[in-house]
Amino acid sequence: MAAVDLNTVRKTIEKRINDEFRIGPSIPLVFNNTPFDASTVDKYIQCVTSFGASQYLTQEAPNSSTTATNLIVGLITFDIYTKQGIGAGDNFAICKRLRNLFNRITVSDVRFDAPEGPEILQSSPEGKFQTQISITFEIYEALTP
Repeated sequence: MAAVDLNTVRKTIEKRINDEFRIGPSIPLVFNNTPFDASTVDKYIQCVTSFGASQYLTQEAPNSSTTATNLIVGLITFDIYTKQGIGAGDNFAICKRLRNLFNRITVSDVRFDAPEGPEILQSSPEGKFQTQISITFEIYEALTP
């Protein structure tokens, strides 16, 4: 039986982001399940957390002395939007904060890899400058009989 609650993992990630961007100038955060009107703000961060293919690292019998282990792999994608026409500086400052927040750390048994990006995206919403950062993460789950 699986032991990791994926909603708990998602909440861990979202809490870390919320705590960081409550400090200093407030930047609106948008998650998958949150309605949001982007036309009312100059800058915001969109966060999507997804889980990929899991794999068994060890497969032991339910009554074995060794616990079976499962690797859960996930991806966080941040889309950072700032006002177009004022340069990339403000956008890249937000990207740096996000990179520093997750760069090769472990939080509540979630191990984050090195961030990729920021990558400048050309298909931005009208009036917005957009970059994207993605961070893979892993959770090692002990499977119980």
